[in-house]
Amino acid sequence: MADLAERLTNTERNQTHANRRPKDAATLLILDRTAGGPVRVLMGRRHERHVFLPGKFVFPGGRVDPGDSRVRAAGDYHEAIRDKLMHAMKGPKTETRARAFGIAAIRETFEETGVFIGTKADGPALPASDPTWIAFTERGIVPDLAPIRYIGRAITPPRRPRRFDTRFLVVFADAVADTLPGGTGPSGELEEVDWPTLAEAHDLELPTITKVIIEELEERLACDPKLAPETPVPFYYWLGSGFRRDMI
Repeated sequence: MADLAERLTNTERNQTHANRRPKDAATLLILDRTAGGPVRVLMGRRHERHVFLPGKFVFPGGRVDPGDSRVRAAGDYHEAIRDKLMHAMKGPKTETRARAFGIAAIRETFEETGVFIGTKADGPALPASDPTWIAFTERGIVPDLAPIRYIGRAITPPRRPRRFDTRFLVVFADAVADTLPGGTGPSGELEEVDWPTLAEAHDLELPTITKVIIEELEERLACDPKLAPETPVPFYYWLGSGFRRDMI
């Protein structure tokens, strides 16, 4: 898979921006493999007005907010997932920060697509001042980290308009507790939200990193269809004059 790192390195990009520290971010891939058919994944198109990846099809996700570390979940990660998320963590290396990745991914997925990931059960009280968690509470849904799997990490290279240290997380569609009508989320950040097959996704207008993650996912599913927590995951980061791919 070294060619994937080379492909990322060779992608045309404007690297004339002032350098900045990457911000923690998390993305969630929701996989639907019902009825034994091809695997489908939830994606949407970013508005053209966005500075970062305008007009591209992406998985829901975004930057980790400070409040994400204060949201309690119904269940926790598998131990192996937690340990991988904490690998080479920039700044304070804590389990609370690791949990914030999953909470951010669940929050952003709701805000961008209207999909609730969690458990319909009594659980920890959610923040009563945040519209996202109010929507969860109104439906009796508590975010749940237990179903989350991990398939990769990538840090945006230097001198880009936005830089993120992104964890790519996965849940299967049975982790969906509810969905807003209308096929989109309250933030309106994603348009054309749909469930293409992985094969169809290759034909969409994708960022290079999204293409790479889809190929990593296809390779992983072929040998590890349940996405076992213990399976090593790729970590892409810029070193010297190009991307490096390490396994965590």
